[in-house]
Amino acid sequence: MTGVSSPWPAEDGGPARLQIASGQPPTGALRATVRRTLLSTMTILGAPGEVFLLTHSALRARFGLPTTARVERIDPITLKTQQASPRLPGGPMWPGGMALHPNGDLYVVYGRWLHRLDRDCRIKGRLQLPVDAPWNSFVILACGLIATKNLSETQPARLTLIDPERLCEVAAVTLPDASVARLSADGDTVYVVGVDTIRRVTWHDGALQVDPDWHWAYRRDSGTSFGWDAVIAGGHAWFMDNGAHRYRTSMTRAGVLPSANRLLRVALADAADHAGVTVSGLPGGSITNPPLVDTDRRIVIAYDSANRVLQAFGFDLKPLWCRRDIGCASHMLLFPATGTIVTNDHGRGGEWLVTLDIATGAERGRVRLGGLMQGVVFPSPGWNDDIYWCGMDKLARIFSG
Repeated sequence: MTGVSSPWPAEDGGPARLQIASGQPPTGALRATVRRTLLSTMTILGAPGEVFLLTHSALRARFGLPTTARVERIDPITLKTQQASPRLPGGPMWPGGMALHPNGDLYVVYGRWLHRLDRDCRIKGRLQLPVDAPWNSFVILACGLIATKNLSETQPARLTLIDPERLCEVAAVTLPDASVARLSADGDTVYVVGVDTIRRVTWHDGALQVDPDWHWAYRRDSGTSFGWDAVIAGGHAWFMDNGAHRYRTSMTRAGVLPSANRLLRVALADAADHAGVTVSGLPGGSITNPPLVDTDRRIVIAYDSANRVLQAFGFDLKPLWCRRDIGCASHMLLFPATGTIVTNDHGRGGEWLVTLDIATGAERGRVRLGGLMQGVVFPSPGWNDDIYWCGMDKLARIFSG
């Protein structure tokens, strides 16, 4: 492997989905450079100064037609395209994922295809994945293998490991239930939030092994819908449920069940050690993303996007502070050195980027990004104490004014 050192090589910063950024966030009066895009999903960083953007098409999916994705290397300041891939075939539409592998190449999972590109966005190879369904992104294991799965509320999840050099399947296991959430991983262990049960599967001695003793049927008697992505932090897996929604342009009032959504935690050492708490306690609660976990301060940030509530809890799941005026829905960022949360607020004037103090919830900064659609995807830090924010109809760079 050639190796490329990157401070943000994948969505959420890495497979544990910690969402932790190094460096400093922009401070004081915030400014934004905004570029209109077609369905931005995420930015990741390569070697110093390299920024890569993943976008995809969607309109064709309304007519049952196959969709495509595209990778761009963009200017880190102006956001203009420097290099771009051809349209990457995908098939069924779902926001996919992109990562910089330790071997120095870019990998994209979009639709039912995995693509390998060099850092000039030139295609080096691709693999059609075995189930005709969207495969919702991937994680790179410590051993270098790529772990991915199909997305479904009804069809069982097929967890598949791909050799990144030969672009071929090396192992697969079909799990007992379907899964909508994206995968998480710690080392060579993959955590799968199924629609009813969270499980883990380990790559060991050339085989995928489902842990028979570690699982939690988190929806039992809850009246909630499926969970989303898990954060692996502080000895626990943290995630939220009531993930079913009717998002079109905003998550506000998009919940479909009368129940409140919950923050859930399950201990990695013993799945019998688990607990949950309602986030806002309001009916119709819903989300589409993971919580944010600060292991140093022992604070977990959960939210109810449908009811515009942002709630902080301690690791004991006792509430710390609450904001009932933040329309947040995207993956977040944490700058631990300053205790700064980066999130979105969708409401009057479209979308805003907001920075908050994680200990108190006090607002530190705000800048209008505009646009019609509320972002529900992936931000990243930049190279210059700045932030890249992906919305469904825009890409923004946020910096100090």
